[in-house]
Amino acid sequence: MPIVMDADRIARTITRIAHEILERNHGIDGVCLVGIRSRGVPLARRIAAVLKAETGHDVPTGTLDITLYRDDLTRATAGSTPVVRSTDIPFPIENRTVVLVDDVLFTGRTTRAALDAVTDFGRPRAIQLVVLVDRGHRELPIKADYVGRNVPTSRSEQVHVRLLDIDPVDEVAVEPGA
Repeated sequence: MPIVMDADRIARTITRIAHEILERNHGIDGVCLVGIRSRGVPLARRIAAVLKAETGHDVPTGTLDITLYRDDLTRATAGSTPVVRSTDIPFPIENRTVVLVDDVLFTGRTTRAALDAVTDFGRPRAIQLVVLVDRGHRELPIKADYVGRNVPTSRSEQVHVRLLDIDPVDEVAVEPGA
């Protein structure tokens, strides 16, 4: 499997994205981060750590499970019970800029589900999207505000994001399709 991002590249990318968030939002006042389970959560925490190092202030950071908001839930579970993990957004999102964080942007369906889920918590001033990898092949009109790396793929290829918080290594790899 070709490695398209190693640990050093991921770290540099997270730092760059954090600086782009600071610049676009003119600081972090009113900004919060919400990581989409599963690998969006550690990415959001890493971005929050860089933002704190840069500003000296904590950025509210939460986690979002989109399982019950998926439009393919009945097909994906095929008669089994879906695994629903916790959502933890322990701060109000009203009138804040919510920065959703995910690992890979592919069809846009996960992002659509996340938009539905986060608005159940209130009406943010704005929602922005961070993705570590944008691989193309959108099925919905969704575009990330912050992209770590564009990785052109075929529909049959798979992009694997591995993060030390969950996996044994930090890397992004592309698995050839069948």
